Amino acid sequence: MKRFSIASVPHLVHGRTTEEREPLTLFWTASGLELNVRASELWVEINADWSIHEPWYSFVINGTFFSRRMADKGTHRVCVFRGTDPDTVKNVRIIKDTQAYSADDASLLQICALETDGSFEEVPERKLKLEFIGDSITSGEGDIGEAAYPWDWASMIFSAENNYAVQVGLKTDADIRVLSQSGWGVGCAWNNNPHEAIPPVYEEVCGLLSGERNARLGAHEPNDFSAWQPDVIFINLGTNDCGSFNQPAWCDEASGERFQNRRNADGTMCGEDVERFVETAKAFLYKLRRCNPKAELVWIYGMLGHDMEPALRTAVERYIAETGDEKAEFLPLTDDLAHRGARSHPGVKAHRTAAGELIRYLNL
Repeated sequence: MKRFSIASVPHLVHGRTTEEREPLTLFWTASGLELNVRASELWVEINADWSIHEPWYSFVINGTFFSRRMADKGTHRVCVFRGTDPDTVKNVRIIKDTQAYSADDASLLQICALETDGSFEEVPERKLKLEFIGDSITSGEGDIGEAAYPWDWASMIFSAENNYAVQVGLKTDADIRVLSQSGWGVGCAWNNNPHEAIPPVYEEVCGLLSGERNARLGAHEPNDFSAWQPDVIFINLGTNDCGSFNQPAWCDEASGERFQNRRNADGTMCGEDVERFVETAKAFLYKLRRCNPKAELVWIYGMLGHDMEPALRTAVERYIAETGDEKAEFLPLTDDLAHRGARSHPGVKAHRTAAGELIRYLNL
């Protein structure tokens, strides 16, 4: 067995991160390392930490999910495979199952080194690059675990294996990046917190993380958009903004700042607040186009209801009217009510439904 650094072997990194490979920090859902290994066994050195939410990760071999594990604290040597034909090349992906936990400064998952009795071969670049931006749905919350069980909010109910974004990537042989966070939205979170919105942190490597260690690891560095340009960006946001219309006002006790998406006396959404949401969504499309000049911008929505569809359609239509951008559109997705997973989120079959709709959209 010989030890290898990541930088010393051919590899592909999936997911937004920094240029650092010693070790490789996996920030986002479905981020990971891909290798082609000609060997009878492969081991990986994983470093992990957390104070609230433990990270989980999976091993995928030749497109099949073989193992799913909760990361142990500290640095550990873990077997990916062994006892296989030493002359056969295995395609291996080490994938982070859980999201970048904004509420846990200590949450960490890193790949430090590799050990094998064989050799590493070139990993070809994918011809298609897809970016997925979203909330708990795109983080895979609840896509593992039965709907009937009263699950607490915990890392174990997140799964990249069942995630619609990962399924699209595997079926289209695409390099995907996922930027998502449970509870976050376009203009505010589910509880009306305006500081938990994806657009303001989009241009940083992983701007929703806080804490000294995350800053030191480069989470707040400007993302290098020139190094990776997506062909298509799927934006799956709006579900939590919708939910905020049913919640009391968010208030910062220290500063007195307040924010709320309101309902009228008759139960309809306040037009002023809907208009603010539309303009915020439109502004995000402007930002996405500035950062990604050639990408198709596809706002997808509907896996957990369609209440915000009219507002999202309006946002996209206004953006197109103002810019003449012919590479932007709205795409409704099916709310597969019969296939809920843990915590009333889309289950595995619902994610497969959404993945199928996006694959048909891509015409691949």
